[in-house]
Amino acid sequence: MFPEITHDDVFRLETERLWLRWPRGADADEIRRHVGDPDVALMTASIPHPYEARDADAFIKSAREENAAGGGLHLVVTPKNRPNEPIGLVSLHGADRRGAATLGFWLGKSYWGHGYTTEAAPGLIHLAFGITSLDRIVSSARPDNPSSLHIHEKLGFRRTGRGMLAAPARGGEIEVELFELKRGEAHTLFGARRPRFPSM
Repeated sequence: MFPEITHDDVFRLETERLWLRWPRGADADEIRRHVGDPDVALMTASIPHPYEARDADAFIKSAREENAAGGGLHLVVTPKNRPNEPIGLVSLHGADRRGAATLGFWLGKSYWGHGYTTEAAPGLIHLAFGITSLDRIVSSARPDNPSSLHIHEKLGFRRTGRGMLAAPARGGEIEVELFELKRGEAHTLFGARRPRFPSM
């Protein structure tokens, strides 16, 4: 899905207040501290609770492998003045044959309410529509998570209904609001333009 430019762990994105970069082994303690909070973990489908050191290590390994293979892009969010301290994560993964990938994100509870997710996620969305051939980005949020629902609306996602989402960390399925952002509807630096790649 993602081209070679993103496959090296020196890759990063810059926003006004943030750096978005690959997760690394040294991030494990901070990641565990943030997602170990049940208010963060229990609103997701895939973050276990309790969250152990081995969970952080396994996530970092898996994210780095997917980044290196180009199958997705998982980027930790850090303040510019503290680039070694992850406060959250934004990711795109699971591209399918219909040209859709799934957006995921979380933010440490002590950083809620400062607009960090709505600053970080557009950076990744702009990149995806600029350098990949994705046609759509899909996402979901629990109906009882008003903050996540609001973030999707601010990012320009359109609600497409409700459904059940596989939630292995929650022991089954959970009901979610479904969202979609199409390339032609995205308010990005690249608009509806599809990237051109040299023929092989």
